[in-house]
Amino acid sequence: MILIRFFVTLVAVLAASATAAQCRDEVHENKSFTICQAHMGQDLRLFHTNAEGVPYGQFFTLSNTLKSRAKQLLFAMNGGMYHPDLSPVGHYIEEGVEKQRVITSEGPGNFGMLPNGVLCINDQIVKVFETNNYLSSAQNCNYATQSGPMLVINGRLHPRFIKDSTSLNIRNGVSVDGDNVYFVISNDRINLHSFATFFRDRLNAQNALYLDGKVSRLYAPNLGRSDFGWPIGPIVGLVADLK
Repeated sequence: MILIRFFVTLVAVLAASATAAQCRDEVHENKSFTICQAHMGQDLRLFHTNAEGVPYGQFFTLSNTLKSRAKQLLFAMNGGMYHPDLSPVGHYIEEGVEKQRVITSEGPGNFGMLPNGVLCINDQIVKVFETNNYLSSAQNCNYATQSGPMLVINGRLHPRFIKDSTSLNIRNGVSVDGDNVYFVISNDRINLHSFATFFRDRLNAQNALYLDGKVSRLYAPNLGRSDFGWPIGPIVGLVADLK
């Protein structure tokens, strides 16, 4: 009987740990960051519009929709740059349907600071690709979002970042290391160089992608956090069955 109870308890603990959102605060070079960690095999998705084609816009809207489907949102953050109408600026795939083509041309703003990149999610991989590598490897993504610039490229910072830049914002991005996917948001206003060094030096990221800045927000219920503000476009989030 004791063994049976121990086994049931162990299974429950393992099941809980498999779905728990691993969000934590860290300090690096006197700046505060929040990291949310997902693992391969977990239900990581991109969300943009509901069944009526209306952008979710806010985390609570998405969370309530998922609850109506017996799902829960473990954590989420904005998942790429967007136009004033909340449509994605770059390549975007949701549930296997391409909603925006890949943009390869250089342009204004951070998105056009090449090289930029693509976050690709499917049942086998979650990976950050430089955009041209993404195209040449012909990935089959269930979900994909293009943003930019790349923060880290093959272990090196983006060549156009300036260490002493005075362009300071709250920023968020993503990197992948083996079976671990790291979503990071700065809690202090920092420049791109400082943000990129966090990925390179703290997370040992070989490739990291900038998702957005200034409008960056986080939903992390295990930290009691649900940022609110102007409506946002694509959202990336970790989902589990509602208990």
